[in-house]
Amino acid sequence: MFSKILVANRGEIAVRILRAARELGIKTVAVYSQADKNSLHLAFADEAICIGKGPASQSYLNISSIISAAEVTDSDAIHPGYGFLAENPHFAEICHSCGIHFIGPSAENIRLMGDKIQARKTMRKAGVPVVPGSKDKIDTKKEAAKIIKDIGFPVILKAKSGGGGKGMRICHSEISLAASLHTAQTEAEAAFGDPGLYVEKYLEDPRHIEIQIAADSHGNMVHLGERDCSVQRNHQKIIEESPSPAIDSQTRKKMGQFALKGAKAIHYQSVGTVEFLLDKDGHFYFMEMNTRIQVEHPITEEVTGVDLLKLQILIAAGEKLPFRQSDIKFRGHAIECRLNAEDPKKNFMPSPGKIDFCYFPGGKDIRVDTHIYSGYHIPPYYDSLIGKIIAKGDNRKEAIIKMKRALGELLIEPTKTTAEFCLQAMNDADFKTGKYHTGFIKKFIDT
Repeated sequence: MFSKILVANRGEIAVRILRAARELGIKTVAVYSQADKNSLHLAFADEAICIGKGPASQSYLNISSIISAAEVTDSDAIHPGYGFLAENPHFAEICHSCGIHFIGPSAENIRLMGDKIQARKTMRKAGVPVVPGSKDKIDTKKEAAKIIKDIGFPVILKAKSGGGGKGMRICHSEISLAASLHTAQTEAEAAFGDPGLYVEKYLEDPRHIEIQIAADSHGNMVHLGERDCSVQRNHQKIIEESPSPAIDSQTRKKMGQFALKGAKAIHYQSVGTVEFLLDKDGHFYFMEMNTRIQVEHPITEEVTGVDLLKLQILIAAGEKLPFRQSDIKFRGHAIECRLNAEDPKKNFMPSPGKIDFCYFPGGKDIRVDTHIYSGYHIPPYYDSLIGKIIAKGDNRKEAIIKMKRALGELLIEPTKTTAEFCLQAMNDADFKTGKYHTGFIKKFIDT
């Protein structure tokens, strides 16, 4: 087992990792930027080291500073959390070359799944259903048009090295193709340093379903069910739930089997997520694989009873999975609402600044993962996520009721957040009946 873990992240996920490490009896080191000098995760770590100025490029993305901090503190492992360097194969390789354990999959796994074109090829070869589209990178309108001739409009252009909705454009006709291609390439270059794109059939109003998996270094692998992440804005998730109200036990089993099939094809070792799109006819297709812990991991923990952060650390330390597939049981229903410091009434404009007062909901089956507190100052440099509320019920209806109560109790002043927006979604008739899709949020924005 590791003796000391450095947490190369910030915010709520840093707090979550530190808690898991403490329960495993492992000492911890927190790194922070100058803008995060008063962040809550520093209080929970055994040691803390400043790694640079506020901008992420000068701190949380500064590999040399993070490695130096690990060496100075004699940390034998680094946990990257999500975002920042979590899916950076170069960072994983440097950790390995410095004799530091990277708590995550191999650099090869990260690189392969990070290249969306190669990921699609790998999954197709493994027999996993993939959305129809290009098999290779496209650079010109002519190349795209050739693919589209076979699959038809509408299509979606995606960055081959992308994620989070960057470098993505939907095209409904040839008229918009040229402009969309150029815009997506420019955005992909700016976001990922790689303008490469691929094109695939755009599924109208699909469900976004992801399967949580875990695999150790001893050949054991399981899936822990699905999460429905269809409530999203600009491809950014806002509300997630488990299990999905859109699939039955048979579809769940098939999805789980395909997720494991794909993971086995690349000899995956760690926790990870295989994401699928589910169309209106019940057909599902591989979209991508995230080689890290997900923001929405708590709802899987709530319905399975498995601590995914502890499991991720144990796997990285060479431990065997403590259960088999037949041991995984699903109990109840869990919903997560992301709290972003944004003003929904002003087109989700970021709302950084000082929090004068905050109060978090409590009570049975309510969980809050956050790093903020009364008096905390939200920096302007990072993602707007400031917390997550998770509600669990014996069934979906009860989980919704508890979430509504929790959102109603939440107080964060004067900061604008997405809490009221989430409450509006909870009260929507389509959400209540589970009849929603990735275009669900448009109805609130357009009205």
